[in-house]
Amino acid sequence: MPKDNIDILIIGAGIVGVATAATLAESGHKVSVVDHQGICEGTSSGNAGALAFSDILPMASKGVLAKVPGWLMDPLGPFTIRPSYLPRLLPWLYRFWRASSAHMLERTVQAQGAMMRQAEPEMLGLMRRAGIGRMVREDGSLELYETESELNASLPGWSAKRAAGISFEHLRGNQLRECQPGLSSRFIAGTFVPGWKTVSDPKHVGQGLWAYAQNKGAVDLRDKVLSISATDEKVTVQLASGQTINAAKIVIAAGAWSHQLAKCLGDVIPLETERGYNTTLPVGAFDLKRQLIFSGHGFVVTPLETGIRVGGAVELGGLELPPNFKRSEIMLKKAEQFMPGLQSKGGRQWMGYRPSTPDSLPVIGFSSSTRNVLYAFGHGHLGLTQSAITARLISDLIENQEPSIPIDPYSPKRFRS
Repeated sequence: MPKDNIDILIIGAGIVGVATAATLAESGHKVSVVDHQGICEGTSSGNAGALAFSDILPMASKGVLAKVPGWLMDPLGPFTIRPSYLPRLLPWLYRFWRASSAHMLERTVQAQGAMMRQAEPEMLGLMRRAGIGRMVREDGSLELYETESELNASLPGWSAKRAAGISFEHLRGNQLRECQPGLSSRFIAGTFVPGWKTVSDPKHVGQGLWAYAQNKGAVDLRDKVLSISATDEKVTVQLASGQTINAAKIVIAAGAWSHQLAKCLGDVIPLETERGYNTTLPVGAFDLKRQLIFSGHGFVVTPLETGIRVGGAVELGGLELPPNFKRSEIMLKKAEQFMPGLQSKGGRQWMGYRPSTPDSLPVIGFSSSTRNVLYAFGHGHLGLTQSAITARLISDLIENQEPSIPIDPYSPKRFRS
């Protein structure tokens, strides 16, 4: 039997879907969320916990395709491509290469900067209204370098961030050791970003926002969406349980699976899956003062209330291949070398699917086939960071208000050429 009288159905109960539910419920909308895993039980449960409002540089860079052979040769490196997946990945890599042009990079940095300027007040405001503002940690981050050449290679990126108004300080010697005691002497410098924030635990943040949304009337439907069809009057969603939902509007915020649902509506979105790995060590495994970023090795170490999380890296391998937890193990071994006092026993391994577009910008806007379907996915590493501003933009569109920032850079239409 169909379920009718649903005002807005959000597909996906990750952090973007939950933030969107909370924002819409605040405005009095009748909101339901459907997800087969549960509230923030997927990728949003195991990310690095960063509110990376200063992270405006895209993953694309000049000469990226020249690195592909090396990625294929090093299955445990910070960036890798599963060889069996390469043929399916080639169209995405071509778009990734195009996004690395100077012109495209400049546009992407401007678009990310515009979103990040709104992301911080939106996220902190939503968490405060939800009563979970205490979960934000304002300790900053420390990015570390082993050689002068590595530091020098990072300087153009820091110059771009300075131009965007982002504060930072390069540290050496005693300043570096005071910022994070116990580091290996192999690190000759680091960059401290005071405005970088983390959360006590990303899963707890998502669950806290959901509790707020529930108090405002949002409903959780535990099921898997199989297909979507739309008319001018309504959108019909077929569920794995055999039930059908009819909704006035739907928001697709299903992370790495979103492009499959968009395809039902005729929208071909080049969304790929960055498979991220981590190990969460017990509380007290290291006296960690703030998030440490080992950019040369592609991973971070984050202090959480639930432990020390060592994770990151990028494996382009889609949704179906089995995990390779040797990637978690190699990051943990490196962390032992970089932080000699780290107690590395008793950790929990995890893998998640980051939904990534070639230009590193999310997909936010209406489906090409109907204004009753909106997209809110493709945030890559920045789902937690950009969840609340995405929710605000979706709310603006649903309520026929002028969005708080221009949304053309995030439109699904940008992939048509």
